[in-house]
Order: sequence, then C-alpha cells, then structure tokens
Amino acid sequence: MSTATANHGHGPSDGVTRRDMLLIATGAVGAVGVGTMVWPLISQMSPDASTLALSSTEIDISKIEPGQIVTVKWRGNPVFVRHRTPKEIKESEDTPLSELKDPQTDAQRVQKPEWLIVIGICTHLGCVPLGHDGPYDGWKCPCHGSVYDVSGRIRSGPAPLNLAVPTYAFLSDTKVKIG
Repeated sequence: MSTATANHGHGPSDGVTRRDMLLIATGAVGAVGVGTMVWPLISQMSPDASTLALSSTEIDISKIEPGQIVTVKWRGNPVFVRHRTPKEIKESEDTPLSELKDPQTDAQRVQKPEWLIVIGICTHLGCVPLGHDGPYDGWKCPCHGSVYDVSGRIRSGPAPLNLAVPTYAFLSDTKVKIG
C-alpha cells in the first residue's frame, strides 16, 4: 500500500505556504497603495512649469548699442541691461570708494566691463529709477531723488544701497542668462 499525503496549503511541503504568499501579495498591494497616495503629495511640492519658466530669462544683447539701456522683466521685476561706453567704464573704475555710500568697486558689480546688469528697483522704497538721468548719467529715482551712477552705485539721496546685481551668466558673446 502506498501512503500519499495531500498538502492542502496548511503545511510546509516546500518551505512556502499559502500564508506566506498572501502576506507577500498583501505587502505588494500595500506598497503600491502608499506610493499612489504619497506621489501626488510630493509632486505638488515641485514648482509649477510657469514658475520654472520665470525663474530665468535669456537676453539677446547683440542689438544693444553702446550707451543704450534696455529694460527686461525677470521674476516680475525690471532689470536694466546697460551697454556702457569706454568713457562710462573709465568713470566707474576711477571713482574713489570713499565717495560711495555703499562702497563697491566697479569690478565687483560687472562680469564684463561693457555690460552692467542690475535690478531696476530703487533700494529706498522700491520705485523704478529713470535711466540716463542725474548728475552721474546713471539713474535717478523720480520718487525721492536717489541718484545712482553708471555702475548702479548710490551716490546721493535716501537710498541706502546700490542697485542690486542679479545672478547672471554670459552664455555667449551675444546671450545673457539672468537667474
């Protein structure tokens, strides 16, 4: 007589039981469920595509003539891009730091001497200064009379600081990326 015993999933015939399979399947479904719930939460913390698009801007500077100021918008703020003339560069470099309220050399404010890029917001109360105005032919704030030179440094008036220099990089001789 042969004695064959049938395993109905209740005993350890080959080391894996039905209970083990159910635990693995339940764990896998649980992991997928947690991932499905967590992914949207993590995804919503990422910046929106429109926000990423505004985080930087590229400017073609090839058509800006020497002495000309172009205003571009970056992150909702005006940014002045000034193509300085050799005379303006020399005046900026020769300015003694002792004459400045917020001492900064011209070299600290530009990457290339012929290009000045500053955020066009007066550091006093946030007005937008007018270019080619004032005794230094830089910018003058029409609100309270702050005067900036051609390097965007405060020379007179109530503004406490120079015009801010944004983060920027020259991508080529004719393209600048701000931000």
